[in-house]
Amino acid sequence: MEATLTAIETTGVVDEQHRLTLDEALPVPGPMRVRVIVLYPLVEAEEEEWLRAAARNPAFEDLAAPEEDLYSLEDGEPFLDQE
Repeated sequence: MEATLTAIETTGVVDEQHRLTLDEALPVPGPMRVRVIVLYPLVEAEEEEWLRAAARNPAFEDLAAPEEDLYSLEDGEPFLDQE
């Protein structure tokens, strides 16, 4: 028979040695073995890779032309999110 698992969500930091340190103590009576699932923002890396590829793409070279610089900081109105 398979044991029922309980989940706890918390946060932590992965250091330079790839070790995980939790921000708070776990409410688990120890010692015991646990399973750990780590979620991290892969989107940032993918977005940075896409931006680097776009910056090197010759299709966008025309955007560097002075006549493409249409707007200044004085144009438009500020957007203030009211959420």
